[in-house]
Amino acid sequence: MADPWLTIIGIGEDGLAGLSEASRKALADAETVFGGERHLALAGVGSRGRAWPAPFDAGVVLSCRDRPTVVLASGDPFWHGAGAVLAERLGSDEWIAHPGPSTFSLAAARLGWRLETTICIGLHAAPFERLVPHLARDARIICLMRDATAVDALAKWLTDRGWGASLMWTLEALGGPQEYTDQHRVDLFAEEVTSNLVAVALWARGTQGIPRSSGLPDDLFVHDGQITKRPVRALALSALAPRPGEGLWDIGAGSGSISVEWALCGGTATAIEAREDRVANISKNAAAFGLAHRISVVTGKAPDALAKLEAPDAVFIGGGLDRAMFDAVWSRLAPGMRLVAHSVTLETEALLGELQQGHGGELMRVEIAHSAPLGRYRSWEAARPVVQWSVTR
Repeated sequence: MADPWLTIIGIGEDGLAGLSEASRKALADAETVFGGERHLALAGVGSRGRAWPAPFDAGVVLSCRDRPTVVLASGDPFWHGAGAVLAERLGSDEWIAHPGPSTFSLAAARLGWRLETTICIGLHAAPFERLVPHLARDARIICLMRDATAVDALAKWLTDRGWGASLMWTLEALGGPQEYTDQHRVDLFAEEVTSNLVAVALWARGTQGIPRSSGLPDDLFVHDGQITKRPVRALALSALAPRPGEGLWDIGAGSGSISVEWALCGGTATAIEAREDRVANISKNAAAFGLAHRISVVTGKAPDALAKLEAPDAVFIGGGLDRAMFDAVWSRLAPGMRLVAHSVTLETEALLGELQQGHGGELMRVEIAHSAPLGRYRSWEAARPVVQWSVTR
């Protein structure tokens, strides 16, 4: 087997001094060396260096195929780096990697934190809302930041959301001669960060964060009243049984609350909704929970809107089920996949009864009442009964 033509090297702030012998040999033999301008300067490759295009394009590296080539990345190229992007497009015999310590590893080492219990997030190309599912009392989080300006913006964002009492460390140029670490209280942060080579470590203190149980409070969502209410949503999610990595079709998504709670469990969701105003609400809720990368929104009606979608692991139909929709959904489900449908009308309830007779599953009628004022006293105010059919293909 021929030697790999591409070597992916993780370089730190200490430059060549921190590289292994194998990494230095690959650099010496390379015809072309790709990296950021800072990486190329640290490696001292001169005219052989080619700075990354912005945005990053793996094609420029592939154009050097079968000629000795090096890619330089910060620290560990396979942790929020270019390594995986390149490896996905190459055969296993085409590349070799020599990673260095990641920024996360260096930050944890400076602070004495257990890395296995620390949340590590890249915020250099993601919104701050990506933190929302992880913010909890005493959570320890290390974030890669886009630049120095973003650190001040992050402190303000955290303060506005009740996390101002948190402790925050700014960690600049880790592993190099200009390394600098400082500790701050988030709501008092006023330091001018001098370097763009910055990570932030956060010890979360202040408010409580979002609950981890199914059935989040309705007032956490933007909605126009078309929302699967909290207790019914909890029953739906229990029947849907979300697992990390699974995909959901949320048909007639309304506010997208089912999609949000599914995605909080580690899955992805496609929310199908016909009304433009509700589509906007779904997008707002996905963004507010830091889940825009896990929830896609399709504007349209089932079954037509389902034709080009990848088959799901589970389907939730919050209303509007008819025979044509059921047939279209059922035909796309593989054995072992789940379907949960709700009804508040007698017509759809009758259909669910027929479907349960033909396909099995569990049929359940839920009646919920809340206490409400009645003159000088209180009484029960009943919500519309909901019929739930849950079945496994």
